[in-house]
Amino acid sequence: MIKWKEQYETGVTIIDEQHRRLFELTNSAYELLKNNFYIDKYDRIVEILEELKNYTIFHFKSEEEYMLSVSYKKFLSHKIEHDDLIEKINNIDLKLVDQEQDKHIMDILNFLVDWIDNHILEKDLLITSNS
Repeated sequence: MIKWKEQYETGVTIIDEQHRRLFELTNSAYELLKNNFYIDKYDRIVEILEELKNYTIFHFKSEEEYMLSVSYKKFLSHKIEHDDLIEKINNIDLKLVDQEQDKHIMDILNFLVDWIDNHILEKDLLITSNS
């Protein structure tokens, strides 16, 4: 569904590698949405959400450490966006997810694609260009 392109590269190898993993998670959600063999996708949705939450916590910590190491001036506002994303994932109502599984997979996909386009392209690229 979404492919890594040069335009997503920050020039910081560890951040770029971690961003590629977020693309993989996005594509896992897309593959689940398109898989017609699963009648009940709930368990896999929960796995993807848990993996997404754990990975973003790991990635954000790494990215924030890098920002601090280069004295990035917009660190606090950037960290707030990271914290908001984790809170949003934590607040997903799994009962609602179970009731409308494909709708929620689509919501996850839209959210991730929007995050990739708006956060990585607009915010993360500023880290290396303004540090």
